[in-house]
Amino acid sequence: MADVVYPPVIGFARTMFRALNMKITIEGEEHVPATGGAVIACNHISYLDFIFCGLGARKTKRLVRFMAKDSIFRHPIGGPLMRGMHHIPVDRDAGMASYKAALTALKSGEVVGVFPEATISQSFMIKDLKSGAARLAASTGTPLVPMVLWGTQRFWTKGQPRNLTKRGVAISIIMGEPLRPERRDNQDSVTAELRSRMTSMLDKAQRSYPQQPDGPDDTWWLPAHLGGTAPLPAVYESEAQ
Repeated sequence: MADVVYPPVIGFARTMFRALNMKITIEGEEHVPATGGAVIACNHISYLDFIFCGLGARKTKRLVRFMAKDSIFRHPIGGPLMRGMHHIPVDRDAGMASYKAALTALKSGEVVGVFPEATISQSFMIKDLKSGAARLAASTGTPLVPMVLWGTQRFWTKGQPRNLTKRGVAISIIMGEPLRPERRDNQDSVTAELRSRMTSMLDKAQRSYPQQPDGPDDTWWLPAHLGGTAPLPAVYESEAQ
């Protein structure tokens, strides 16, 4: 498919990375296949995650088609951009249409990006995952690549004021060895293995992160078990019910 919108958006993003002096490290780029379909399953800690998830696939020159809430496609500015980049709208009340669109993209050799937690994790830990990413990969015979991001929450996340001009922020992007689920596999088991791998990768990203909070009022972006003030998973999940 023709990509007229995606390349200039990438160019603008990279210009912003340089302007903000971001300290971006990427590990495991070789796990994104250079050709053919693939599913990238990424954790979700920020409203900007799709930008950095897509960056992780740039070494292999792949353009990731993200599955995203259909409300974004109705935005007067975001909508045309999302459609121009051939992302996939997800209507939670009619999810089969988006699932079929993702299947079509994968069978056409595209890379599809999925946030299997389905919403931002306010604890900054891996939430329970939906099985859609595993089912997409199994149905199309494509690799399922686990990915984690860390540091993106410091710009803009749920429940915190956004700060899109903060300079010098470190961003960690890690991709792991792909899972290769098959149709006959139990997709709940595959999803459990995916979650286990993502949890281990995120722990690595968090513990090796080169920056610390600026002071006691800046600990909100760290999970509780690392001394931060982010809510425990059980706390915010029970409040959301």
